[in-house]
Amino acid sequence: MSPSKKQTSERLLLAADIGATNTRLALFAVGSDLRTPKRVTNFKGNDYSGLVEILHEFLGDKEDAVVGACFGAAGPVVDRHIQLTNLAWTIDADELKATFGWEGVWLLNDLQAIANSVPLLSGDELHTLRAGIPEPKGKIAVIGPGTGLGIGFLTWAGGRYHAYSTEGGHSDFAPSDALQDEMLSYLRRKFPQVAVEHVCSGIGLPNVYDFLKSSGKAAEPKWLADELSAAPDKTPVIVQNGIERKPGSELCQMTVKIFIDVLAAEAGNLALLFGATGGVFIGGGLPLYMLGEFDRYNFVTTFNVKTGYEYYLERFPIHIIRYSEPGLLGAAAYGMQHLQ
Repeated sequence: MSPSKKQTSERLLLAADIGATNTRLALFAVGSDLRTPKRVTNFKGNDYSGLVEILHEFLGDKEDAVVGACFGAAGPVVDRHIQLTNLAWTIDADELKATFGWEGVWLLNDLQAIANSVPLLSGDELHTLRAGIPEPKGKIAVIGPGTGLGIGFLTWAGGRYHAYSTEGGHSDFAPSDALQDEMLSYLRRKFPQVAVEHVCSGIGLPNVYDFLKSSGKAAEPKWLADELSAAPDKTPVIVQNGIERKPGSELCQMTVKIFIDVLAAEAGNLALLFGATGGVFIGGGLPLYMLGEFDRYNFVTTFNVKTGYEYYLERFPIHIIRYSEPGLLGAAAYGMQHLQ
């Protein structure tokens, strides 16, 4: 620890939620309420060469008061390193500790950070699709479609829940109807392995749209083609038009429906895989933006369609995380637990 850190009376925890698009940083006074950070700032990752550059800019005159940091990032944690999946950054915990003189640095997969927030959420921080009959201390599954697709889970031990990450978003996509069979055949010509993330995520939605367009499922009007060609990211255009349902947006509407169907089927798979009797929690920016589509496209019904196990899955609670910063909350909770 640097001498200036020894002299200051202020002790701060740095928490981060690092995705392919956005890097969210927050400062918390050690021992304070995790819902009242001292400062929160968003950075566009592609505007910076790496995390250290952002940290120096963000911390400024608070750099010497930070005593520990916890980073949730979109990639697997291997030997205290994270190579981000969809951004050309590497995060090295030991390098950061040496550079800034922190007492501790902890790395979490981004879905582990989100999962770590789940036991802290309640009330209007959740949008409940089905209350179900949760089993006390039962396992919990978490799925989060954002830029990519993250999957995690929680188990109960030692008087509390413990969060774990997976790379399940990169497992094979399994179609559940004839249209999705056709889409899988189309995507196999584009990818050597078709992962769930190639369909059910921000980077996946344009793949679904392109399939529907190329196979002639609906016409693409000129106004929509112009919007898509002018957009740096097609996904917001597709989602917005799919939700608004204006004439000529049929391709967008069909894309959103497939997204909901695939998300529901995959969430049902996770419920069976993990035995998630404590509930299934859905995070990520996309579900939050399209809340109304979950009822319109019968998410819960599709979730339940596992032949012979409908009676079992009907008991499982299903919630969408509405809290605006679950990744930051989960990372802060993890870091605070290890500092105190």
